[in-house]
Amino acid sequence: MANVIGQRVRRREDPRFLKGEGRYVDNIKLDGELHVVFVRSPMAHAKITDLDVSAAREYPGVKVFTNADTSLEVSPPPPFIGIDPQMFRPFLASETVRFAGDIVAAVVAESKEDAVDAAELVSVEYDPLPVVTDPREAAKDEVLLYPGLGTNTCVRAPNDGDPELFADCDVVVSGTLVSQRLAASPLEPRSSLATSGDDGRLTIWLSTQTPHQDRMGLSMFLGMEESQIRVIGPDVGGGFGAKGLNVEDVLVGWLARELGTPVHWTETRSENMVAMNQGRAQVTDFKIGGSSDGKIKAYRLEILQDAGAYPSIGSFLPNLTALMASGVYDIPKIETDIKTVVTNTTPVGPFRGAGRPEATQIIERAVDMFAAELGMDPGDVRRRNFIPKDAFPHTTASGARYDTGDYDKALDLVLEAAGYEDLRAEQTRRREENAPKQLGIGMSVYVEVTNGLHEKEYGAVEITDDGEAIVRTGSFSHGQGHETTFAMIAAEQLGLPVEKVSVQKGDTDDVPRGTGTYGSKSTQIGGAAARHAANEVVDSAKRLAADMLEAAAEDLVLDLDTGRFQVAGAPQSGFTWAELAAKAQEEGRLAELSVETDFEAEFPSFPFGAHVAVVEVDIETGEVRQVRHVSVDDAGTIISPVVFEGQVHGGVATGIAQALFEEVMYDEDGNPVTGSFASYCFPAATEMPSFERVTMETPTPLNPLGAKGIGEAGTIGATPAVHNAVIDALAPFGVKNVDMPANGEKIWRAIAEAAGAPV
Repeated sequence: MANVIGQRVRRREDPRFLKGEGRYVDNIKLDGELHVVFVRSPMAHAKITDLDVSAAREYPGVKVFTNADTSLEVSPPPPFIGIDPQMFRPFLASETVRFAGDIVAAVVAESKEDAVDAAELVSVEYDPLPVVTDPREAAKDEVLLYPGLGTNTCVRAPNDGDPELFADCDVVVSGTLVSQRLAASPLEPRSSLATSGDDGRLTIWLSTQTPHQDRMGLSMFLGMEESQIRVIGPDVGGGFGAKGLNVEDVLVGWLARELGTPVHWTETRSENMVAMNQGRAQVTDFKIGGSSDGKIKAYRLEILQDAGAYPSIGSFLPNLTALMASGVYDIPKIETDIKTVVTNTTPVGPFRGAGRPEATQIIERAVDMFAAELGMDPGDVRRRNFIPKDAFPHTTASGARYDTGDYDKALDLVLEAAGYEDLRAEQTRRREENAPKQLGIGMSVYVEVTNGLHEKEYGAVEITDDGEAIVRTGSFSHGQGHETTFAMIAAEQLGLPVEKVSVQKGDTDDVPRGTGTYGSKSTQIGGAAARHAANEVVDSAKRLAADMLEAAAEDLVLDLDTGRFQVAGAPQSGFTWAELAAKAQEEGRLAELSVETDFEAEFPSFPFGAHVAVVEVDIETGEVRQVRHVSVDDAGTIISPVVFEGQVHGGVATGIAQALFEEVMYDEDGNPVTGSFASYCFPAATEMPSFERVTMETPTPLNPLGAKGIGEAGTIGATPAVHNAVIDALAPFGVKNVDMPANGEKIWRAIAEAAGAPV
């Protein structure tokens, strides 16, 4: 079926989700399964002076495991980060707990209710230790999480800097950007179910993004060969970067092997809010300088990252912030200084953008401040500094190699769609009238890196005996619509209707290898692998059909409109896919219509775009309401507009949420005060404006699809646009900064403080 790419094909996944027929880990039940509940520390930092599990073990049918009862030692982060082993996380804490949520025991029972009741019988005595939850305080090393090291710093990439960096700048502006800690908040909390067969082989179902990587991790932690482990990822209700192999998953696998019985765990929402990796948690001091005509000449970042109690991937993310420091601007001199510290908080990991949103938040706030200092329109300053469209591929001063871009066009399109001049006129009118609701207009122009590690991905296409196709991919979907997008890619090459192509993923026994899904890389490598495999199947089918027709393979063509192989110039001779598959089955040659391959991109790709946000701020109460959001998000060739738009909408919502609503908070004792959706401000659709999207496509030459990633782009563009809009509304009142989330209380306080009123 020709010309499928770019068509509005309905998502093939949706009917089962809409009808409640999705199959998640918690829906899977095995005979005789036991349920595990983890006993978690209520204290953020303390010595364990006594751990008494005797009462719990007397509960009928209950088994209790502490650190002393397991063969598991520590969970090290990936070796490329270079964390001191003293900071590795124990699977079960035995001497010290370092955040509220640290696991001290695992209680297993025949029902979840019994496990919960027995867990309450576990008695733990704690000797409180001093607590530090603010990374700026942690950097002072006054309260130490690991006294033997003498420091809370776990990663350091210092840059003493050039004292003359800003020497030729007419104007220099500095500030601090706090990218606050966020909870990933997937609608499906984490869940895992494991069983060990008679042959010792472990099968484990995980709510994950990375089945094959999880198999590798389980192999390492459990001391097993990878071939002895099967990981199955069923439907997954959201991940956003935070779902991978966790200590809980490893413990479930270990318990299943130890007990010889299936073991099941599903966390509660409150457990998810304190135990699942959280995101952002970065504080950056920045300085930007340039000439009086608006040309940026120098830029410096001092990045302080909070890793949480046990440093892992989160401690590496500032490197991505530094890589993307230049944004869309041609800045000749850039310096970055990186420090990551541990705190008595939930560990930090990737969350929708993972280090790249922070870079855009910083540079877009810095450019707005630079423009305000010069008295120039922020759009004009941006245009003055864009990397020109004829400069690609372009390597920035911060070391990123951009593939394609047209930032001027993106900004022009979004400002035109928003009616920028009319918005400024309305803003002027309200300011002159001293209206109680002031208008704020914010913009951002962004670039992000997708498939940042330029990984490869597995793809396979198999023609079935009835002439349909199966695509197998090492990529994995947790809401991104792979079953639709990858089917469209294969159908386009095979000349089959999309409904005749199925996509299989997530089972390491069915798909031999893969990297999973993160970093917005799926389509550009997984989709490209599926495309390549489909093309190889077509070539193989031509050879097979040529044998059967006694013709030369080079004389056969595939009519993509009909899905029929025929001799060029003699269409009366040929086979449809169904006819060819049936004949191949008869002759024992069906295996010739199956191909597997891998695709590896030479470089990462760099989607880009521009956003405009319009907010109304009630000057008397501080209430802020976003009234419009217009975006251009260019991710190269759009395969499925339906999936693309869904990803943009979800990303924009996440970005707005950081700007206005969400923040994980702790009290002075390290207790999380945002442990549920009653206290963590997770916005609903009613808090969002209708999103206005303007289409722009700049294909990349890095893969045959011309596609870049889109899953995180909306998030990266939205947050600084909304943040800038709020501060723009407050400019007449002398307010120069409001930390995110820019909610009513913070805005009210900022206005009062700027006016010199007591707060």
